[in-house]
Amino acid sequence: MELLDAIGSKFPDGLFDMIFADPPYFLSNGGITCHAGKMVKVDKGAWDKSRGPELNHEFNLEWLRRCQNLLKSNGTIWVTGTQHVIFSVGYAMQQLGFKILNDIAWEKPNPPPNLSCRYFTHSTETVLWAAKNAKSKHHFNYPLMRRIAGGKQMKTVWKIGAPRAQEKKFGKHPTQKPVALVERCILASTNEGDLILDPFLGSGTTMLAALETKRRCVGIELDECNAGVALKRLDDAKTLFVFPG
Repeated sequence: MELLDAIGSKFPDGLFDMIFADPPYFLSNGGITCHAGKMVKVDKGAWDKSRGPELNHEFNLEWLRRCQNLLKSNGTIWVTGTQHVIFSVGYAMQQLGFKILNDIAWEKPNPPPNLSCRYFTHSTETVLWAAKNAKSKHHFNYPLMRRIAGGKQMKTVWKIGAPRAQEKKFGKHPTQKPVALVERCILASTNEGDLILDPFLGSGTTMLAALETKRRCVGIELDECNAGVALKRLDDAKTLFVFPG
């Protein structure tokens, strides 16, 4: 509830041009996975534990409702997720009247193997892109996306690698997204100077991507350790840019 209060009460409605959200996936269930060639638990923390499909959906519905209020009339939201959460997110968006624009399949070139050998190797995550409502005139930087795609229309399958070692220089978050992924979402749907919100900031990737693309960003993060990593990353990144006096 503390997170929902932060999303709902700190800002006026209609403030943000874009929201990038990487919410809990609810997949910390005591299972195992492979990381750096070693068998490790998938448990990421109490915040990622499922409370059952009904309560999980109730949480998704509420944070999305508050984010919808914070978007400008023509604003858009990007939400990442695996099968553990993304269907709930998509249904909640439909319930709230968002207009779903695309479902992006983020393909990971080097995913961890499936140790049980009873499933296909999980090598993608979904990124839903949605406008505030059916009346929204959302911004899409089509010419730039076409240039990035080599002169062709960009497809909804994006092959982007995991966060680079440099992105984990000051510490890593268990669900950290690559800067390149967030940058593409920002470049596709905003203009320079636009204001972005990340309600699940983690280690600060969205803020870093906004800085590199000349956008402004507000982040919400309840974990002091994660917030500290985000601040270190931003402070380090500022040395790469020249700001007007």
